Amino acid sequence: MIHAYDPRTGGTFGEGVPEAADADVDAAVAAAHAAGPAWRAASRPEVLEAVAEALEANVDELWAVADRETALGETRLRGEVARAASQFRLFAGVLRDGGHLEAVISVQPDVRRMNHPLPGVVGVFSASNFPFAFSVAGGDTASALAAGCPVVVKAHPGHPLTSELTARVIRSALPDPALLGLVHGLAAGKRLVQHPDVVAVGFTGSIPGGKAIQALIDERPDPIPFYGELGSVNPVVVLPSAAREGLAEGFAASLTLGTGQFCTNPGLVFAPDDADLVASLGTAVAGTNGSPMLSDRIREGYLQGLERLSKLTLLAEGGRGEGEWAVAPKVFTIDLAAFAARLPEVAEECFGPSSIVVTYSDAAELIEVLERLDGSLTATVHATDTAEAAPVAEVLARKAGRLVWNGWPTGVAVCWAMHHGGPWPASTAPEHTSVGAMAIRRWLRPTAYQGWPQELLPAELRDDNPLGIPRRVDG
Repeated sequence: MIHAYDPRTGGTFGEGVPEAADADVDAAVAAAHAAGPAWRAASRPEVLEAVAEALEANVDELWAVADRETALGETRLRGEVARAASQFRLFAGVLRDGGHLEAVISVQPDVRRMNHPLPGVVGVFSASNFPFAFSVAGGDTASALAAGCPVVVKAHPGHPLTSELTARVIRSALPDPALLGLVHGLAAGKRLVQHPDVVAVGFTGSIPGGKAIQALIDERPDPIPFYGELGSVNPVVVLPSAAREGLAEGFAASLTLGTGQFCTNPGLVFAPDDADLVASLGTAVAGTNGSPMLSDRIREGYLQGLERLSKLTLLAEGGRGEGEWAVAPKVFTIDLAAFAARLPEVAEECFGPSSIVVTYSDAAELIEVLERLDGSLTATVHATDTAEAAPVAEVLARKAGRLVWNGWPTGVAVCWAMHHGGPWPASTAPEHTSVGAMAIRRWLRPTAYQGWPQELLPAELRDDNPLGIPRRVDG
């Protein structure tokens, strides 16, 4: 049995959720697979909007259950349900637009190409840190359903009751409840990844977890795509020309948001060797308080990360906050040369409210060190002089999927232009995103039709374009 834990007390509550046996996983995948053909042929935008409405209508019950399992609070969780609903609405708009089909026609020779849904079930692994937006109601589920693929979710053990309730709410708006399967347990995840009817897998979690899933996929007789979001330190470069007002406060707020349990947490800050600036960063963090982490396992991982970072100089420590699994924010400091000498270990992600302030004397010396960093989801530059920032920006553009100017990386907007991915280990497929309109591309495959009769062509590729979708013709 998988039990729900209260991060504020460390104790269990409610009834346990049974772990899925192999037969349970097989049944969920089989039912989802059987529901797939009708779903691919259906008009899906209205259904996605109905899912959004169902989530919003049940927000009172959803946030209350999630708060017991995550201690994230009413404001954050209500906002996250709204964000999850907005993802379903975004993909309704994507489907109505039709651009995701990437319809292309070449007249001579007569070749026509468009995207189709993957012909099978998408397996999704929930994240711990967003019980709605990256879990059962998350972007992987929303985008896969939008593409026309049924989904089976492996629930995160940190919020099993939230997962069950969310699945029930979503299913109430689907034409066939089998389109969304839900399984619990480590063994269920393995069975899901290796099931022959599963044609792609989405995952948000740790690097070891991602590597384990990839190893399971490698054992399959047929390879399938794996879209994993794994680890990110999200470097922030503060250049000499940066405006100082509000800088320290913005850093502290970004670092401690959600007890630092964001994949876009600013884990590295490169700052001029200015005593007043560095002190202000420390003072801002010292004025913050921690809170309970999502699970005892995540808390233990954070404490182990702090042990590794304890070899550096402690710049500041915030308050621990209340709760059995509460932790204190901590910021360490080191100079650029010493940091470079300890790469890559010193730059490993410490998931939680911790960061390293790396001080430098000459911005020109940053370039070589930045080149040695692993990939990240985001990279941020604080500056007012664009000429000064250009060399740094050129390097960071190769290191991250999203570049932030004079802002902070926490918080990922659900919009058409968003890219939430990056070079390894930020993700396994840096050309794809798990947030935003283009997340749907992961669950599509192109088919070209050469010399095909009009009567047999998909409507999207016929000469009269009855659906009125955007198309590229002869370039």
